[in-house]
Amino acid sequence: MQITWHGHSTFHVTVGETDLLVDPFFDNPKTETDPEELDPDFVLLTHGHADHIGDVDRYEGTKLVATPEVVEYCRDEYGDYEAVGGMGMNIGGTVECGDAFVTMHRADHTNGMETSYGTSGGMPAGFVISDTKPTQVADAETETFYHAGDTGLMTEMRDVIAPYLEPDVAAVPIGDHFTMGPWQAAIAVDWLDVDYAIPIHYDTFPPIEQDPEDFEREVRGTGSDAEVVVLGGDETWNLTENLLD
Repeated sequence: MQITWHGHSTFHVTVGETDLLVDPFFDNPKTETDPEELDPDFVLLTHGHADHIGDVDRYEGTKLVATPEVVEYCRDEYGDYEAVGGMGMNIGGTVECGDAFVTMHRADHTNGMETSYGTSGGMPAGFVISDTKPTQVADAETETFYHAGDTGLMTEMRDVIAPYLEPDVAAVPIGDHFTMGPWQAAIAVDWLDVDYAIPIHYDTFPPIEQDPEDFEREVRGTGSDAEVVVLGGDETWNLTENLLD
């Protein structure tokens, strides 16, 4: 599994022959990528805020993985999209996306947007992306990436995601103000019991300016063994190779 961070919360994840793009928002200072350079098989949207769906219109016709409310909003505002599962998915569900399996989990955040369902985009989400279907049997060969989305600290990270979905690497927001800051994000990393942690959702706007070294110090302070991987914009990190080390 290859993971490329394009700044803010935007990731390009390759699982086998399948390319997934999470939260396309390229109007951020960390990336120089033209969004039209990418040709994802699936676009995953954690929620409907503009800094997470800002460039979804570049991928008209792409299969969307999102709540039904966010899917309908994108169809109304941006064009013709085929939703995975027809009308999207919801919290707790797992869908097969080419060579990847994507499980949607809740995030503690807001999701206000105008839809035919009302003034809500449904529950904000995070995604657990794996190369095998999650089961109750631990599989040491499985590679699993958890994109936490915009969220505060929540005990589901410790009680559900860690023991049952078993992520190897977690991308967690550290910007504070709108999400967790470095201290709570570090607790999340400890609770998730991951091998690697990637800080995201910081330095895009003045209210979320952060030094990722503060996050590294906080992770060490929890006693977690996780290695903090601070990616540069448009930098690719290979989970497969690192798990083999």
